[in-house]
Amino acid sequence: MSTPATTAASTAASTAASTPVGAPAGAPTAGAVVRLADLTTLRVGGPARRLVGARTEDELVDAVRSADAAGQPVLVVGGGSNLLVGDGGFDGTVVLVRTGGVRVESADACGGALVRVAAGEDWDALVARTVADGLAGMEAMSGIPGSTGATPVQNVGAYGQEVADTLARVTTWDRREGRRRTFAAAECGFGYRWSRFKAEPGRFVVLDVVFQLALSELSTPVRYPALAGELGVAVGQRVPLADVREAVLRLRRRRGMVVDAHDPDTWSAGSFFTNPVLDAAAAAALPQGAPRFDAGGGRVKTSAAWLIEHAGFARGHGLPGPAAISTKHTLALTNRGGASAADVLALAREVRDGVRERFGLELVPEPDLVGCSL
Repeated sequence: MSTPATTAASTAASTAASTPVGAPAGAPTAGAVVRLADLTTLRVGGPARRLVGARTEDELVDAVRSADAAGQPVLVVGGGSNLLVGDGGFDGTVVLVRTGGVRVESADACGGALVRVAAGEDWDALVARTVADGLAGMEAMSGIPGSTGATPVQNVGAYGQEVADTLARVTTWDRREGRRRTFAAAECGFGYRWSRFKAEPGRFVVLDVVFQLALSELSTPVRYPALAGELGVAVGQRVPLADVREAVLRLRRRRGMVVDAHDPDTWSAGSFFTNPVLDAAAAAALPQGAPRFDAGGGRVKTSAAWLIEHAGFARGHGLPGPAAISTKHTLALTNRGGASAADVLALAREVRDGVRERFGLELVPEPDLVGCSL
């Protein structure tokens, strides 16, 4: 059976029907036009034909199932932080995931805490809560924008932690089979910014995620050298959870990676390109001085930011805009105010093509592209 007409975004993160943002699911739009630009951190994207807000799991399933039954394309949107929508918008149903709920299902010193989180819960608010409650395992992923339901799709990670480290299981709506399905972590196919959910775009809508977190006021061992340096500790040391969170937020703010309504350097989709993972032969062809990290299986990960900078694209390239590389972080392509999706895509193509010409490597975009392409 073929997958229903769809476009996958953050979380399987975006969906649609006829409800203005802030209105109850199922309420009429009364002719209101909602731009996807208003629902994404990049602030670009044309209109949605229909918008439905889902505040409960049943509303979320019903909105997607109803659109599928009507043969309408579906876009499920969570926080909109990993999403680039074309200027033509989305001619279908956008389902806005606003489900909520965080529940500790069990907690003991041996197994830790099992925490069930609705897909629509804000990710950074969840991390802040776990830190305050003495639950370790997410603290280095502080400050990442978006919804919790998006995190297993992309296997979100930062500063030495990733969602795969603590995810126990994820419950989804399988649009192809028309039923709820729960996957244990081992069934999710996690890799670097990868999962089975990303491998089958649009098929699965994340409903909730269960995490297994350690009962500890101390962090997991600090793995990332830059974070260790910010904390003033050795790699592998454990420190208070709150210290890790604050250090990560400082690092992210310096790089323009904490969304700020007054700072155009943060009007982005975060890192626009993933770090290339290369086989041994391709890694050997890298220039001397290019970063190399063991990616397992004989593969090597290098730095997309390094490649971009050494291909001649400095921070601030493209200023004054309307789209430009962030002045704080080479991997962030930003909307300086008034940019269109076409402007952002033109900048992305310029950077991608420049890296290809200089190094023979193809950078892959990290955000979901809807109604547009590179």
